[in-house]
Amino acid sequence: MAARAWRSSVREKLLRSLRCRVVEGGFGSRQSSSATAGSAPKIPPSSKKGRLLTGAMIGLAIAGGAYVSTADEAKFCGWLFKATKVVNPLFALLDAEVAHQLAVSAAAHRLIPKEKRPDPEILGLEVWGRKFTNPVGLAAGFDKNAEAVEGLLGLGFGFVEVGSVTPVPQEGNPKPRIFRLRQEGAIINRCGFNSEGIVVVAKRLGAQHGKRKMEETSSSSSSSTNEVKHGGKAGPGILGVNLGKNKNSEDAAADYVQGVHTLSQYADYLVINISSPNTPGLRKLQGRKQLKDLVKKVQAARDEMQWAEEGPPPLLVKIAPDLSKQDLDDIAAVSLALRLDGLIISNTTVSRPPPVDRHPLAGESGGLSGKPLYDLSTSILKEMYILTRGKIPLIGCGGISSGEDAYKKIRAGATLVQLYTAFAYGGPALIPQIKAELAECLARDGFKSVQEAVGADCR
Repeated sequence: MAARAWRSSVREKLLRSLRCRVVEGGFGSRQSSSATAGSAPKIPPSSKKGRLLTGAMIGLAIAGGAYVSTADEAKFCGWLFKATKVVNPLFALLDAEVAHQLAVSAAAHRLIPKEKRPDPEILGLEVWGRKFTNPVGLAAGFDKNAEAVEGLLGLGFGFVEVGSVTPVPQEGNPKPRIFRLRQEGAIINRCGFNSEGIVVVAKRLGAQHGKRKMEETSSSSSSSTNEVKHGGKAGPGILGVNLGKNKNSEDAAADYVQGVHTLSQYADYLVINISSPNTPGLRKLQGRKQLKDLVKKVQAARDEMQWAEEGPPPLLVKIAPDLSKQDLDDIAAVSLALRLDGLIISNTTVSRPPPVDRHPLAGESGGLSGKPLYDLSTSILKEMYILTRGKIPLIGCGGISSGEDAYKKIRAGATLVQLYTAFAYGGPALIPQIKAELAECLARDGFKSVQEAVGADCR
């Protein structure tokens, strides 16, 4: 019965999506009803490719419907994730930003697999009083406006971070602003905090939070207040909200404080993003005095709010990989002095390490992410773990594309890890693959948990 209901639901959603058109402005625009039979509008190339992609997804759903009747739930779940390897390369046929919008829409409409298999026990860990079933998360930048939180958490990520969210809606930088370097496994972007603004995001997160509360109430069982809470405010995984400032804002602190006041009630953790290279002057906030003043104001804004027994959400800062030794010393000192809850290391880089330096697109301005960033970001991660003496949870981000990559980040000092570019290229099938490989790496070297391996290369 469950399988039949799933097939019916997916079929209905897919048929609805087939009527949509992919245009340069985004996914979901309708064809004009004023077009007559004799003057049918020309369909843009991106729209034709989008319909091809939708057709492929329908074909997979039909094949899955046939398969589900002969397979148990775990096998069927595995089949669905593997099947996305067929669909995902088709996204390369589309403009990079259109492909991104289409992917977010697919996740928002649940046209992606849902992970029903439990994570390996060895991957579970506790951070900030929250239980993570695995340490692999999705970095900010994919779901900028919190459109697809439930769908993305359903893929099996241990946590998902949305944003960056700015107080006032802004378009970001002119297009084109996303450039694929496929052979290098990299992306250059200069989006510039394109955001629908905190009001829109707050409405979406509020609806998800309310749904989560209703589900908890309907299936509630009395539990001790000291018990580690399973899952977060938006579902079975943990939700982070990444805060940004508006491009033309003259008071950065006020922007971040506004984000805290509006969105912190829906977040399992908050991030102050002061490291994007695409907002003028933003990275200057990483200086010792500027960072200290900013964090104090944001912490005060968070702490003055009324909180239940679970307390306020942890506050993290996301830093750049293009920092000097003195910069790192200053950030570590401020983090320890103000008891910051965590650091994300790192954002994209303005440098062009080999082999990107020889690529025709190397001259495009913006931040570089993906495999070429891995060594630089991991080096900064290890340095920061040493400087903070392992007292502050670190999230390792930058260039992860395998379980071995994630494992090396953890050994370098990361408690949690995030990916984005590899997910854009590899699709949903990459998530269970990375988790399985990471579990194998931990077991291979005799670790019984992720926590045991954190900072192993620094000891």
